[in-house]
Amino acid sequence: MTKLLAACSGCLMVAAVSAVMLSAGAARAQDVDAGKKVFNQCRACHVLDKTTNRVGPHLGGVIGRKAGSVEGFSYSDAMKNSGITWDEESLAKYLKDPKGFIAGNKMAFAGVKKDDDLKNLIAYLKEESDK
Repeated sequence: MTKLLAACSGCLMVAAVSAVMLSAGAARAQDVDAGKKVFNQCRACHVLDKTTNRVGPHLGGVIGRKAGSVEGFSYSDAMKNSGITWDEESLAKYLKDPKGFIAGNKMAFAGVKKDDDLKNLIAYLKEESDK
């Protein structure tokens, strides 16, 4: 009987851990889906492939990329000389207040003001950068 209870306890633990992992995955997917919608604000100027520049540089592979480094795009001196390598933290600061974070940059965008939208957008950019 003790062995049976121990086996059942182990099964319950596995089930509980699996449920937590599945719900975390669903929450992440929800964030990415919401971020894709927030990205609609960016689509007029940016694409997520790794070759096409528009009014703004392409954003494919943006996570881990040095700011001002996309070949063929004409960056401001402020962006080229910022010394930033894009990660989640620097993107959050920049996308919240582009002119405040890098004074003198050319991006004509007021920023993503809602924190949830910002987090979701970065989750989406991160997922797309991994492709």
